[in-house]
Amino acid sequence: MLLFISKRLGLAILVAFTVSFISFTLLFLAGDPAAALAGETASGEDIEAIRKLYGFDRPMLVQYADWLLSAIQGDFGESYYFRLPVAPLIAERLSVTMTLGVCGITFALLTAVPLGVAAAIRPNSFIDRLALFLSVAGQAMPSFWFGLILIVIFAIQLGWLPPSGASSPMHFIMPTIVLGYYAMPAIMRLTRAGMLEVLSSDYIRTARAKGAPEGRVLFRHALRNAIIPVVSLAAVQMGFMLGGSIVVESIFALHGAGYLAWESIARNDLPTVQALILVFSMFYIVFTFLADVLNAWLDPRMRSS
Repeated sequence: MLLFISKRLGLAILVAFTVSFISFTLLFLAGDPAAALAGETASGEDIEAIRKLYGFDRPMLVQYADWLLSAIQGDFGESYYFRLPVAPLIAERLSVTMTLGVCGITFALLTAVPLGVAAAIRPNSFIDRLALFLSVAGQAMPSFWFGLILIVIFAIQLGWLPPSGASSPMHFIMPTIVLGYYAMPAIMRLTRAGMLEVLSSDYIRTARAKGAPEGRVLFRHALRNAIIPVVSLAAVQMGFMLGGSIVVESIFALHGAGYLAWESIARNDLPTVQALILVFSMFYIVFTFLADVLNAWLDPRMRSS
């Protein structure tokens, strides 16, 4: 197990360095950052002065090496727009996004996994058709439209929930439902498909033939094996929720890291954009690494891969 973790950890570190280099390179290939900062009416002398001021005149590899060494130490530079250090700026906003992401994936798992299991136990039944309907609706319904509908019903008409802000747990109920519902269809379908495949296996028929209780057969034998791909999918969905929650944060006025990313891109705030790309990428890498370790614990056969 330790060898497996060491291999996965080394691969995660390599992926992190690769992602950081590619993202840094693409940001510079997208255009001249000095010209973007100077504005459309700036003269050539102004652009050149900004290029020298921020070090854009140096070779790109030198700029990347300096930025990476500082980033490893937790220093992402200073925001061009907010005029604040980038690290504490992101840390302040990240708490909102982390809360929303954890609540969203928890809601999705607690809803999708039981529905997927129930649909697999009784295929072509009412619960199976309900799960299919929720799955199709979740894929077809835009997040911004769903969020606005919830605001109209539960905030404006009924007055049960606050429409925006992040000052209390009540403010996260509707954003959690919107963000979690988007992840539900894939988790539900994968759980159902995995349970159907496992329930038709020989060892499940053998366990039932030996008189094992149905609950033990379903949850100890079947679900433990069917849940392995769901763990990997949940890790990817969690990374997406943290990095792609900008729509939900905008609708409910949750000024988290996703909204900060949109602000930074719109205002050509290069240090903040670079730091956010690295932070969001690290979330994907860490969650995928943890999912691999958990899957290896659930299925010892994976440790030899």
